[in-house]
Amino acid sequence: MTSAVPLVPAPVAAVPGQGAFSLGPATTLTADPALARAAAWLRGALGPATGLPLPEGPGGIEMRHVGDMAEEEYRLTATPGRVLIEAATAPGAFYGAQTLRQLLGPAAFRAGRTARGPWQVPAVTIEDRPRYGWRGCLIDVARHFLPKHDLLRYIDLLAAHKLNVLHLHLTDDQGWRLQIRKYPKLTEIGAWRHESPLGAKRHRRWDGRPHGGFYTQDDIREIVSYAADRFVTVVPEIDLPGHTQAAIAAYPELGNLDTSLPVRTEWGVGENVLNVADATIAFFKDVLDEVLELFPGPYVCVGGDEVPKGQWNESVPAKERIRELDLRDAEALQSWFVRHFTDYLIARGRKPVGWDELLAGGLPPGLTVAAWRGQACAAMAARAGHDVVVSPFAETYLDFRQAEGEQEPVAIGSVTGLRAVHGFDPVPAGLSAAERERVLGAQAALWTEHIDSPRLLDYMAFPRLAAFAEAVWNDGRDFEDFLGRLAVHERRLDALGVEYRPAGGPHPWQRRPDAPGHPRTRAEIDAELAAWTANLRWP
Repeated sequence: MTSAVPLVPAPVAAVPGQGAFSLGPATTLTADPALARAAAWLRGALGPATGLPLPEGPGGIEMRHVGDMAEEEYRLTATPGRVLIEAATAPGAFYGAQTLRQLLGPAAFRAGRTARGPWQVPAVTIEDRPRYGWRGCLIDVARHFLPKHDLLRYIDLLAAHKLNVLHLHLTDDQGWRLQIRKYPKLTEIGAWRHESPLGAKRHRRWDGRPHGGFYTQDDIREIVSYAADRFVTVVPEIDLPGHTQAAIAAYPELGNLDTSLPVRTEWGVGENVLNVADATIAFFKDVLDEVLELFPGPYVCVGGDEVPKGQWNESVPAKERIRELDLRDAEALQSWFVRHFTDYLIARGRKPVGWDELLAGGLPPGLTVAAWRGQACAAMAARAGHDVVVSPFAETYLDFRQAEGEQEPVAIGSVTGLRAVHGFDPVPAGLSAAERERVLGAQAALWTEHIDSPRLLDYMAFPRLAAFAEAVWNDGRDFEDFLGRLAVHERRLDALGVEYRPAGGPHPWQRRPDAPGHPRTRAEIDAELAAWTANLRWP
């Protein structure tokens, strides 16, 4: 008996014909009705690669519903006569099916037949369950748009690594990516910028090429449905009240200035934020009305991060709001503004998510905190009685460089290597048992300022996303053991067409020498973090 991990179960020796289960033309696949969705996925995944129809019938591969297992837990038993996957829920059976696919070898990950078999599964029993319920990845489609086909591919990659949340960052200064019927200019104008930065910010260079795109509402319905079939929940993010210049470019009345603005072409934190008028609040409630139609999952992110207060400090209406509401300052005004939307979501049975900057002005009741500025913010939110999704930028932001050296593509931060991601522990030190229960899990982040293609997204994500998947699935982890299994897993990534970073460093075509980066040290990152959180009072 062994415990599995998201990449691949611990190696099991098997001799063909002696204790192994073999798939063949007569192999059947049957499932309890409660697990039918998982069986449908497995049939669809294995059929093209193996050429086997896997019809319904007794014996062969069986998915059995059992009532005494935890959510997402499964047990896989392979004997010479059959493969049995037992689970209490369809997600648990799905993860058992993913493990079965891993055991069949890299050829099982291809979209067409490249091998005739034998398709063998070693005799083994695997009992497995995740450590956390929230195992996510944020993909920023606002800075660089990711076409629908490529986003669907990434949902498959998340599911293959037993990740179950896609946090979709849909709006920002540089682009609005979601069709809103009531406000068509959000995509007619806000989805397009006339150029993008080339290389690191310090170079002050632009590529001169327009960039844009958006998802229609039917695109979103397709994406959400596709993800649900793979037990991935899509969490939309409509960033408020900062990171909103694309929306202000479409509808200037949302801003604080009397002049029109373009969709922002620079990276970094823009100074243009929403005004605090009642009409602006009503506008974004209208937006959220349509968001809730499209995204049935429990969580919706309303941002709250990186909101410069300069315009509010100069705005007569904003200062009047602070006085009439008897607020302490503009930080408290931000929390007041965001609370309109958290209350709105709670009243509609949803769970609002916001970034940890909201700690400064007071967390709105019922908010789930996405803690990105270090474990101290995560601990502070948990101690305040809020659920927390942990995503510290120095450990889980995959837009950071993977190694020292000028050969790495342009990146935002310092180095976050494979070992650091694999060793990441989502639970901050010093929490009580009750406070630890507030930590729902963690998510990695793929911010795309410098990730301008699906090929580069692959490079920055993998193999670090595989290491992250283990960090949120398992308690005990051995990095050297992981490296040994990763060598096998890379053959699966090859079969899936993933252009991951090789262990020896980037291929020549992955180095991006035409756009030099701005390497930063971890000391600089730590100093920046300290400055960002200096206004918080630690418990």
